[in-house]
Amino acid sequence: MNFNIDLHCDLLCYLLEEGSAIDDRELGCSLPFLKQGNVKLQVMAIYAGTGGNSSANGIKQSEIFSELIKNENFFLFEGENYKNTGNSDKVGVIASIENASAFCNEDDTLEAGFKNLETIIENTRKILYLGITHHTENRFGGGNNSEAGLKDDGKVLIDYIEDRKIAIDLAHTSDQLAYDILNYIDQKNYSIPILASHSNYRSIQDKKRNLPDELAKEVIKRKGLIGLNLIKDWLDDNSPERLYEHIQHGIDLGGSDAVAYGLDFFHDKAHPDQSRYPFFFEGYDDASAFNTINSRLEKDFSTELMEKISHKNALKFLERISV
Repeated sequence: MNFNIDLHCDLLCYLLEEGSAIDDRELGCSLPFLKQGNVKLQVMAIYAGTGGNSSANGIKQSEIFSELIKNENFFLFEGENYKNTGNSDKVGVIASIENASAFCNEDDTLEAGFKNLETIIENTRKILYLGITHHTENRFGGGNNSEAGLKDDGKVLIDYIEDRKIAIDLAHTSDQLAYDILNYIDQKNYSIPILASHSNYRSIQDKKRNLPDELAKEVIKRKGLIGLNLIKDWLDDNSPERLYEHIQHGIDLGGSDAVAYGLDFFHDKAHPDQSRYPFFFEGYDDASAFNTINSRLEKDFSTELMEKISHKNALKFLERISV
């Protein structure tokens, strides 16, 4: 039986909004769409923008997650239970952190920030991966719209998570931050897993949010994952067909065991820049798109590759880092 694993969505952030619910069809990763798309593991990002009291938002989302795993439609994806994922009629979930500002405000002490991180881990039971930045620069390093690299606080953060089996996500780093992270991990001889949870390829769509080939090859070499993203800005300006060029490019770089899904569904109707709306192409705007993409992969590539991208590559990564 084929099923799907998605490395990134923003349902938790949406559930902060008053009147929101897990079955709202306002966003593409709500429960009905996850079930339509046969998603058996959805990684739920805890996101907070840098600035203000960002850590309060992060902690609140971890509390929402702790309630979510009590819901009859979801289960915490951990231990041995992931081996029977395809047989479950529930959606497995794991939390991740998108931007370290979600646990550490710019003016907090690191001690206070790490205490917040421990609270988030306690609430969610497991953090699969941590993205140090988002679009902008923060106290830890440079986001994808900046040029800054790894800062001293970022080094302390990497030291802190070194033995926690938490992967580091390069999806929102500046190029400099990404290289600095990899170099720092190597210098310290850390065995921290690496992925780019929701990034495409800059050679296909020339945007800073996408991976340059050199970084993509580094993720592949380190047995990481690169999650395909469906947001038009990172996919293509005109056609969803370019998705299959991104996939081919990832394979050409040697990534047949690294390419995965990180479709990045979020509440785009509430985004402040409505000039970009709709953020997704029609038919590729909710989790039912997995069915379309998988059929196309099977037809144009192979059943074997479709199964790798849909779930097998991600499962291997999860087994390797002992979720």
